Amino acid sequence: MNRNAIWRAACISTLAAVAVLTHPGIAHAVVVRGSVRDPLGRPIPSARVQLVKGKQVVGSTITLSDGSYEIRSADEGRFLLLAVAPTFAVQVSQPFYGRPLDVVSQNIALTISPVRQEVTVTATGLPTPVQQINSSVTTVQDQALATRVDIAQELRLQPGVSIVPTGQYGGGVSMFVRGAESSANKVLVDDVPANDIGGVFDFGPFSSTAVRALETHRGPDSVLYGTDARAGVIRLETPRGTAIRPVLTYSGDGGNYHTWRNEGTLSGTYGKADYYTAFSRFDSSNALPNDRFHAMTEAMNVGYNFTASTSVRGTVRNGDSAVGLPGPFNFQGLTQLGKQGDQDTYISGVIDDTRRNRWQNTFRYIGARKREQAQQFASVGTPDGFGDYFGNFVTIVGANGTFASGQAIVGYDPFPTKYELVSNRDGVDYRSTYRVNDQFAVTGGFRFQNERGAYRYPVFDTYQQTTRANYDYTLQMQGSVRHRLFYTLGGAVQRNSLYGTQGEPQFGIGYYVIRPGRGWFEGTHLRANFSKGVQEPSLSTELSSLYVALQGINDGADIAKFHVGPIDAQRSRSYEGGVDQNIFTDSVVLKLSYFHNTYDRGIEYVTTSQYNGYFHQNLPQALFGFYLNSLATRSEGIEAELQWQLMPRLFFRGGYTYLDSTVLQSFSSDALNALGGTPTINPRYPGVPIGVSSPLVGARPFRRAPHTGFATLSYSGVKWNAALQYAMATKSDDSTFIDQYSNANFDNSMLLPNRNLAYGYNKLDAHVTYQWKPSFAIFVQGDNLVNEKNIGAFGYPSLPITFRAGLKVRFPAE
Repeated sequence: MNRNAIWRAACISTLAAVAVLTHPGIAHAVVVRGSVRDPLGRPIPSARVQLVKGKQVVGSTITLSDGSYEIRSADEGRFLLLAVAPTFAVQVSQPFYGRPLDVVSQNIALTISPVRQEVTVTATGLPTPVQQINSSVTTVQDQALATRVDIAQELRLQPGVSIVPTGQYGGGVSMFVRGAESSANKVLVDDVPANDIGGVFDFGPFSSTAVRALETHRGPDSVLYGTDARAGVIRLETPRGTAIRPVLTYSGDGGNYHTWRNEGTLSGTYGKADYYTAFSRFDSSNALPNDRFHAMTEAMNVGYNFTASTSVRGTVRNGDSAVGLPGPFNFQGLTQLGKQGDQDTYISGVIDDTRRNRWQNTFRYIGARKREQAQQFASVGTPDGFGDYFGNFVTIVGANGTFASGQAIVGYDPFPTKYELVSNRDGVDYRSTYRVNDQFAVTGGFRFQNERGAYRYPVFDTYQQTTRANYDYTLQMQGSVRHRLFYTLGGAVQRNSLYGTQGEPQFGIGYYVIRPGRGWFEGTHLRANFSKGVQEPSLSTELSSLYVALQGINDGADIAKFHVGPIDAQRSRSYEGGVDQNIFTDSVVLKLSYFHNTYDRGIEYVTTSQYNGYFHQNLPQALFGFYLNSLATRSEGIEAELQWQLMPRLFFRGGYTYLDSTVLQSFSSDALNALGGTPTINPRYPGVPIGVSSPLVGARPFRRAPHTGFATLSYSGVKWNAALQYAMATKSDDSTFIDQYSNANFDNSMLLPNRNLAYGYNKLDAHVTYQWKPSFAIFVQGDNLVNEKNIGAFGYPSLPITFRAGLKVRFPAE
């Protein structure tokens, strides 16, 4: 080719390029760019990426050698990406908004086979494939909750967790993570702290309605989430509208024990806005008299995109429930006439802005309004003429073979009684993340929360309240080296108006000895993690602490003499190490973890007389008792989890946890009695010290089973979906809590030795869904199919076998 021909060709190519770039449909296009990578962050070349709007592909491309891609489209609206590459499973992105002149960054991670394409936010604060994290996280998708009434049953199906109810539908449900107190977990609803002041959260009345994703992080995470993340974090998200047209869904079902449930949702998008609303109501009589439960849930999630990089979003979730308070029926032989009501509202407002696809800033308002009322309407049982009421004569038989008979006191005059507990919270949360490159990111943040709590018990003329202003400053680095070594390093400084300033570090590291691939044992991930956590005192422990009690009697002399200060934060320290092994590709994955946790400066109640006697002090006897930071426990154990894609539509998941938990230090009344040589003993079992309301030093904490496990088998087909779910726990330590002041004989004859007192259980659930038409499905949910009687805490009978059947309708069907 001569020089003129080359010149003409160059000119034609240049003019063609200019014409393309200046064409109105291209020059004013939305630009979607990013990279396609494997779970370890390595680029995937020659992957096909398609840009989809509605049902149409509006653009497609092939990734370059570095995994990058770019697609342009003259369309405006809601898009999603579809990516596929040889030997990898198809991946569909979350929907996003784009308009002409917008530059949208969308990175996609592909997995080798479709076992579970999991991304977690809780562990690092950034969306991260689970293969890159160094801590223990379990994710639950909304499909698993589709036929559930609540979320507690799904939380039971994961390692390191014990779920202990003290009632049936709507009754109190506690979650113990790796041997810690049930109040040591931070619960976030759309990143709004949902705990009462001091950490308590009741999972019993919390509905499965409007829960898109559920994540559990096992281990302290106060660096990212502040106070109360002492043992773990549970994070829930509200769904977003994604459909181009409005979508209306309805689900209704009924079952035994006068159970019925109705749920409706409306969602979609309109221009730059997306919306989702939901409402549900659930009712049941339960299996015990005076224990009727109802719960209503309303939720809303509304977002608006100014541009592809700047958006605002608001979420609201409100729950209103009421349930009877029958008490421990197996100890009383009757049910009490009481009711507990809860009204909980969580509000979030978010401004999110991303600059140059690297620097993301999030400003969030957080608000919570929580109110609880409990009341006993009238006396039940047999009066003794002195203001006490006795239950029926019962025989209590423990799982350890011990037994006791008698009548427990079920109430005291006067009646009716009522108390109210209020926890309100307002605050702001700012978080900034800068991605230096695809292998390193830095996150910093500031959080302020104003907490206001109140406790009212009119019968005893008790009106207590408190206000706290808390500040958190966080910094965390996250990165990888050659897509093989992954690390996180961070720290937080917290300034709490009650206990002052605390610092918490966190460090995690993971290394792939063998990178994931196709074949046997292709993928070996070693990981280790260290972290600390704190938990603020509850309202009641703050207002009944030694410091406040001495102030209440104007005893400044003893405050100065004994250097008494406000009650302090409860602390934790955790070491964790583990291995994740792909047995065959990633269709069979085994995860093993060892943890060693210390929970110190825990809060417990101490009587003044016993404290003075044991420590040879002379605190004024005007103080009957008070709360101290004197409890310390240690928990260590092993977690194992197996995930197995048996067939393309058949998936198995199972796990086992061994927990060795011990009380290292306690100044409770029970512990001091035992240490002082006068332990509490039931004469029927001489020589066996008993912890009445708390465990003794050297014993196991109450209600933490040493062995727990689960197994699930699920089938996902075109028409049929089904699952079989099994959970188990062995015997655990507990108490009857019926001492000499709580029974008709006024002695310790109704106490039983703590060791292995509570029964273990085997729980089996199942559900089946049939998609009869695209717009219509029917389902059946069965719980406790083996009719286990001891799933709850000792003394509280479980809900027997239950069945619910119903239908689901969607309009339009697509």
